[in-house]
Amino acid sequence: MTDIERTPLPLPEGFDLENDRLLLHSCCAPCSGEVMEAIHATGVNYAIFFYNPNIHPAREYEIRKEENIRFAEQHNVPFIDADYDTENWFERAKGMEHEPERGVRCTMCFDMRFERTALYAHEHGYSMISSSLGISRWKDMSQINDCGHRAAAPYEGLEYWDYNWRKQGGSQRMIEISKREHFYQQEYCGCVYSLRDSNLHRRAQGRDLIKIGVQYYGYD
Repeated sequence: MTDIERTPLPLPEGFDLENDRLLLHSCCAPCSGEVMEAIHATGVNYAIFFYNPNIHPAREYEIRKEENIRFAEQHNVPFIDADYDTENWFERAKGMEHEPERGVRCTMCFDMRFERTALYAHEHGYSMISSSLGISRWKDMSQINDCGHRAAAPYEGLEYWDYNWRKQGGSQRMIEISKREHFYQQEYCGCVYSLRDSNLHRRAQGRDLIKIGVQYYGYD
């Protein structure tokens, strides 16, 4: 995947590289690039699970998904494209439209995505799930990990891997890989409410509003 020599990750106790498989929930290519390279260097058999019905609008969703597919295909990693069931997401978000980032709406969103990830893992013989969400410094890692453990708990033999992807320079490599690959650089978390709030903040600062499909890493 990369010419950089990597130290294998410390795997959870009991994980068998020969027989066990990981299902990695991915939110986008920039967040998953470093995670994928670290997992690859460790020799883990894994697949990408793309389930993000929160992303709005549809054009933003398609760009993020296609970037993730491009990187997965580049490295022969199986990519599972799950449903874009936005109506379900909006139904669950009712009453939370004005909650702040990292609040209960985000918990709902993580729960929803991890529940589907865990169900797919259970139905298709994966022994472990994880997510690239936690590598972002804008996210609350404990909030994400709580949702991941909660999603895996109902299924015997399924574990949530709560590795801190930011460790050992992971956050910096995430940016370096994004620039190297010229990934699409999304400018808000993903949902319509984060887009709204990001634009309100920009307007208050006298900045231009977010333009979908314009910004890419590694270009001026």
